[in-house]
Amino acid sequence: MLNIGMWDGILIATVSLEGTLCAYLYQPKWKAFLLSLPIPFTLASLALGKPIGTFTMAGLTLLLLFTHSVRLLHYILKLPIIPSIIISATVYCLAGTALTHLLPNTPAGFWTTTAITGVLGLLLLIKTPHRIEKGHRTPLPIWIKFPIIFTVIVFLVISKQFLQGFMTTFPMIGVITAYEGRHSLWTICRQIPVVMLTIGAMTITCYMTQNTIGLQNAILLGLGVFVLTLI
Repeated sequence: MLNIGMWDGILIATVSLEGTLCAYLYQPKWKAFLLSLPIPFTLASLALGKPIGTFTMAGLTLLLLFTHSVRLLHYILKLPIIPSIIISATVYCLAGTALTHLLPNTPAGFWTTTAITGVLGLLLLIKTPHRIEKGHRTPLPIWIKFPIIFTVIVFLVISKQFLQGFMTTFPMIGVITAYEGRHSLWTICRQIPVVMLTIGAMTITCYMTQNTIGLQNAILLGLGVFVLTLI
């Protein structure tokens, strides 16, 4: 049965608009910056309506896997960009679904996953060099681009019951950014460690406060922590 709530509707509309904006940005650095904003994470968490925990933090590592998978499939194996994205997104969904049954959604599981995510993100942030890549702006008119993005987001929201906590870090914008930034995937991948550290800090804040002040207030507090960490 299709169950679309208020936050689902806001998620679909907002992320579709964000994805469309990404498609019309030319500079790779701005596409990457837009990717790092926690708009999908925030709205997906509210739409899912479940406590933030181990699955949310582990999803940041799967996001890293998704992005580099697209880059390797497209640049190294020379697959077309759309099959590369589909394969990578499918791997994310399958891994996320499997890990919901394998990872312990307990305090010990959360903090262990947090430590791994933090160390990995910090190492990649330090070790990944900067590259100058060419920009790209979609040639499609907005009346074609927006419905495509809208359809992708709707499909994801419908599938949220299978991804559970991993839905919050599913590459909603990442799918669009990977396609529109197909000439600058190194720049996109280089931004993911920033996402892991900033949204990771936001996730920790939400996890530690959600039982005391409620999920919505915890997310608002987490957004403040995100901004400070990003700066």
